[in-house]
Amino acid sequence: MSVPSPQDLAATLDGVGYLADEGVATAAFLALRMRRPLFCEGEPGTGKTSLATSLAQALGVPLIRLQCHEGLDATQALYDWDFPRQLLHLRALEAASDGQLDADMAEQSLYTERFLIARPLLRALREAPCVLLVDEIDRADDEFEAFLLEVLSENAVTVPEFGEVRADVAPLVVLTSNRTREVHDALKRRCLYHWLEHPDLTREIQILRRRLPGIGDRLATQVAGAVRRLRTAELLKPPGVAETIDWAEALLALGRTELDAASAAVTLGAVLKYREDADRVRGDLDRLLAG
Repeated sequence: MSVPSPQDLAATLDGVGYLADEGVATAAFLALRMRRPLFCEGEPGTGKTSLATSLAQALGVPLIRLQCHEGLDATQALYDWDFPRQLLHLRALEAASDGQLDADMAEQSLYTERFLIARPLLRALREAPCVLLVDEIDRADDEFEAFLLEVLSENAVTVPEFGEVRADVAPLVVLTSNRTREVHDALKRRCLYHWLEHPDLTREIQILRRRLPGIGDRLATQVAGAVRRLRTAELLKPPGVAETIDWAEALLALGRTELDAASAAVTLGAVLKYREDADRVRGDLDRLLAG
């Protein structure tokens, strides 16, 4: 996973459809060069998750994703044992032994690679080099943060029944947060940090052209401009880049070459996902389409 410079990394990401600005490319390059996790914060829809998936594509390595949620614990993130298969194996041993089963040997045979279910963290350590995406770490509990910090610090874990698993090469770890709560300083200090903003108008138009090659300049400019105005409105959920792409794609599917009030009204569901937001915007379509 060697890349000579941030500019080369930006070009490589460009090749897989991710338009990284200088700040994003530099942060990702330093994470690679320094072998440090990259902690990305920002509003939903600014491209944090897409950065991780695009890095995996660009570098030609597997993407392993751990989706965080409340109540996530080490077992769900690290490993588990295939209990049904272990039970079947034990019954087979008992049947083959004619009642002379050696308990110690049977126990040892149950906790082997054959029955180990690797969850995302263990898979990342075993399959590195890879990109490990720890998505929405702000949704996990404090206890899981502490556990994750230990794993990231050592690039190793110990499975009591199996032994230590250590990565020969540290995975490239990308952690994302929508800042629903503050992540502890101890975890942040272990990482490089980057705040992702929504792209400026020019870059968002470029993203639309890249993702939707058939889109005309006028429609791309109108959609990107309208979405930027939506982000300044008092909405429950301002649209991200994914919604920009969805809106433009919906308009193209209807054969539209420009964004007018009628086409905007019937396609708002592609860009706004709350009824209250859609109702508020429908009453002010003239301002939305102005400019």
